[in-house]
Parts: sequence; C-alpha cells; structure tokens
Amino acid sequence: MTTTVERATTRPRPHWIDDWRPEEPDFWAQTGHRVARRNLGWSIFAEHLGFSVWLIWSVSSALLAAMGFDFSAQQLFFLVALPNLVGSLLRLPYTFAVPRFGGRNWTIISAAMLLIPTVGFAIAVQNPGTPYWAFCLIAATAGFGGGNFASSMANINFFYPAEKKGAALGLNAAGGNLGVSIIQLLLPVFVGSAGIFGLVKASEGGVHLGTAGWIYAGLAVAATIAAYLFMDNLSVVRSAPREQLAVVKEPHTWVMALLYIGTFGSFIGYSAAMPLLIKLNFWVADPAPLGTGIYFAYFAFLGAGVGSATRPLGGWLADRLGGAKVTLAAFVGMIVFTLAVLWTLLQLTPNPQASTAIAADNKSWFGWFLVFFLLVFAATGIGNGSVYKMIPAIFRARLGAGRAATQQASAALGVVGAVGALGGFLIPIAFTAPWVDNAFSATKQAFVIFTVYYVLCAIACFAVYVRRRATATSLAGATI
Repeated sequence: MTTTVERATTRPRPHWIDDWRPEEPDFWAQTGHRVARRNLGWSIFAEHLGFSVWLIWSVSSALLAAMGFDFSAQQLFFLVALPNLVGSLLRLPYTFAVPRFGGRNWTIISAAMLLIPTVGFAIAVQNPGTPYWAFCLIAATAGFGGGNFASSMANINFFYPAEKKGAALGLNAAGGNLGVSIIQLLLPVFVGSAGIFGLVKASEGGVHLGTAGWIYAGLAVAATIAAYLFMDNLSVVRSAPREQLAVVKEPHTWVMALLYIGTFGSFIGYSAAMPLLIKLNFWVADPAPLGTGIYFAYFAFLGAGVGSATRPLGGWLADRLGGAKVTLAAFVGMIVFTLAVLWTLLQLTPNPQASTAIAADNKSWFGWFLVFFLLVFAATGIGNGSVYKMIPAIFRARLGAGRAATQQASAALGVVGAVGALGGFLIPIAFTAPWVDNAFSATKQAFVIFTVYYVLCAIACFAVYVRRRATATSLAGATI
C-alpha cells in the first residue's frame, strides 16, 4: 500500500527536469536542444538586466553634476568601481546557489533582488541632499547584478553538450555583457540628456536620472516573472558546497582566474571607467549643456558594445581552433592596442577642464583614442569567450566526460568569474590612484601597469596551455 508520504515524494515537481542527457545525440535532437534553447534565451534576458543594473553607475556618475551633486573625480571613479567589487565577491555564492536551489529558482530570486539597487538609485538621485556615503551604499547593492553572471553561466553549462558549450556560454555571456552597452546607450536618452551621437537632443526640462531607476525596476519585475514561467531546474545539478570548493585546490582554476582578470576584468573595468575617462580628458562643461570637446554620453556605450559582440566570436573560434590559442592571440592584441591607447594619451594636454582651447586641441586626438580603445575591447571580448571555453575543456581532459567534470567545471566558472571580476574594481581605482597627485599621470601609469599584466598573462597562457612541451599537465595537446 502506498502511503501519503510516498505519493507526495513521487509526485512530479513543476519546472524540475529529472531526465537530462545532453551528451546523447538522440535525446539532444528530440528534446534537449529545445529545452536548452528556451532556458538560454530567458537566462540571457535576466543576465542582460543584471549587467545593466551592475553598470548603471558607470554613465550616471558622469551626469551627477547636472543633478546638483559636486563630487571629485576620485569620488566618482570609486562610485563606479564599488559595484564591481561587490559583484565579484557575490559571484562565488551565486555559483553555489544553482545546485542548492535550482537554476530557475535562483534566477527568480536574483532577478527580484535587482529591485533593491534600482529603486534605491531612483530615490537617491532625485534628492540633492543625498550624502556621498548613501550613494556608495546604493552603488554597492548594484553589485547584485554582477553576481547574476556566475549563477547564469554555471546553470547554462549543465544544459549543453560539450561540443556546444563554447557557443552557448559565449551567447549567454554576450547577452549579459551587452547590458553594459545598452545601459550606457539608453540611460542618457531615458533621463533627458543628449545621446546616440547627438541624434537625441537634451530635454529642455533637464536631466532626470531617477527615470532610469524606475524603468529598470520594472524590467526586474518582468525578468522575475519570465524566469518563474519559462525556465527549468535540473535535478542532476546537485552537489555539496564542499564538493564545489574542491576546485580551489586545482592549480588550473587559479591560472584561468589570472587570465580572466586580464580579459573580463579589463572589459568590465574599462566599461565602467570609459565615460569618465572621456569626460575628464576630452570635455569641458562650458558652454552648457553639451560643452566643448567630446561629449562623453555620445560614445560611452561603444566599448562595451564591441566587447560584447566579439565574445561569442571568441567562443566560436575556441570551439574550432582551441581556446588556448585564441586566448593567447587575444592577449597579444590587448598588449599592442593598450600601448596604442597609451600613445594617444601621451599626445594630450592635461586638465582640459581649465580651458576650452585645450579641450579643442585634445579633441583632435579623440579619433585615434577611440579606435585603439575599441580594439582593446574587441580583444577582451574574444578573450572572454575563449577563456570560458577552456574551463570545461580542462576539467573534461582531467576527469573525462561526465557529471563530475561538468560539476567541477561549473564550480570553476564561478571561482574564475569571481576573481576575474575584481579587475573591474581595480581598473577604475587605478585611474585615480590615491598615491598620485595628478589624475592624468595616474591614467598613463595605469595603462603601463595593465600592459605589463597582459604580458604576464600571455606568457602564462603560452607556458601552461599552448607550448607542446607542457605535457606534465596532460593538457597541452588537448583542444583547450
């Protein structure tokens, strides 16, 4: 006789999938690809929103002066860096949340949590009396959006077979990364500032930053509902935190984290800092409202847009050529183009805010600065996609194809993503280093430091994963 308890435990659970075999061709062709594609689509939407909220301060900080707030350049760079620090710290627990709560369930929770930074933002920017410490606290909660990336990537990793992980993870990440560009493109339009290369004119009623907060709060509600209705949990995604934390003992986890600081850390750090870099080096506020020189809101979104667009390309190239080779090529590109950006900075006259003539002179170099900076972004995007392709390949080479390798790879994605995102905090801070009196000198020194780091990353990638003699790890000959 079946008891009530037994019937309850065997009752089907809505939105839970117990039979999931993506590596079996028949299962994948008949059922798996449709389910995976649906979950990928809504995951991209939720992650896209998370990235937008994460970087909402990147462009809004440059518009705070128009709202009556008088913060120094150092305070503004710290404001855009703070969400990146919190987001990086949250990525590890967000990764562990997927096997604990289920990918769908955690997407619902994490999307709903975005109401905290968006509503807080909307209220704070509308009150000229809001103190700087309150802005820092609210900006820190925007880091919730940065954590979404880790849980989303860990979740999607389970849905796809090995040969399709690179493209799937690349699309998922690119959809999220694109949120950075979209917020930088549309926020000036939403709030009444000029934008989109001047096609949108400034509102006669002035800037209303709070509007952007309310719009994204509404989108957070939409993402929460969509995840509830259309996404699934996988029963096979089960592991204890202790099992997941075992990846921290794996040397390759830390090598990949080193590389990811260089690729994704650069992408998110440069994305956060680019509006302020343009404003401080190429623009003067007078005459209002658009000033003299280069208006930062016209071009702020381009870097993140290029980096997002090239991320799937990095995953696609890694699927065909091997992630290690593509990653090495990406770092070589980052070295060359970062040096080119530094060269353009050396041609500028410091402190354009002191003179419209200086701003006009610096403007003549902006085209070179923008082109070289966009090429840096393109290289970071390719590197992001190829690094994330490498991680599952490394654990598959060490553990074989199977559930254990997939679980360890998903945990490693979280660890690597968490450490890598720290670059997003360090880069804006480096541009206004407290030990340097002159912000312009700090910017030039920062690009020198970044170049040296990219050289170290290229050497590490070559030595551990590309060089044929690096057979001690049994990985050099694999398609990694």
